[in-house]
Amino acid sequence: MKPHVICHMVSSVDGRTWQSRQRPAREKSGNLFEVLHDKLGGDAWLVGRVTGREFAKRDSYPATPPREPLPRTPWFATRDARVWGVVLDAEGKIAWGRADIGGDPILVVLTEAVPDSHLAALRADGVSYVFAGERELDLARLLEILNRELGIERLLLEGGGKANGSFLRAGLIDELSLAIVPTVDGARGGPYVFDSATEMQGPTAPVTAMTLKSCERLEGDALWLRYDIVNG
Repeated sequence: MKPHVICHMVSSVDGRTWQSRQRPAREKSGNLFEVLHDKLGGDAWLVGRVTGREFAKRDSYPATPPREPLPRTPWFATRDARVWGVVLDAEGKIAWGRADIGGDPILVVLTEAVPDSHLAALRADGVSYVFAGERELDLARLLEILNRELGIERLLLEGGGKANGSFLRAGLIDELSLAIVPTVDGARGGPYVFDSATEMQGPTAPVTAMTLKSCERLEGDALWLRYDIVNG
């Protein structure tokens, strides 16, 4: 069984998510994401490696391996969490130097190819981790693990665009929560709500239907759209 996955994002009218590039500048939209996040609720939120690294407090971990090999099985510093902060880090590149983000315990998603030295450093920091593939992440498998191991039933997928795009193309997003603010980016190179690591052609997602479940006008002329998504 997998959690109900809601992709939650705030974007300009041209689908960009880098607020500092958008015009006109919007000082009041800074906390809009968090306000709507709290309204949606959830047992966990998930971001990709690039977004996750913004919260890290160390540059790197020591490469010294532990005395004994560590098994490629889930390890939890705690199971007593109201909300989890889940971060995709397939290759183990983030050195955390902390155990939580805003009070939410960190859960890192790794592949089995990550070295023992990284696992030992995560344990020393009190960072929980699970494995979702040998050398590449299996997102469907990850969702099953989150539900089975931690009872997560409602997951907020909150980007960046490449992480969001990976879940979209895997047919794993059940709902889209998109707040559109009256700004534009209009230049190349900025992140989108959904993106990919390489250029793609033709249909890239198995979405067969999107149904508008609510539309709310917010302060400052922002629109909060919520769609149910059906995947084929």
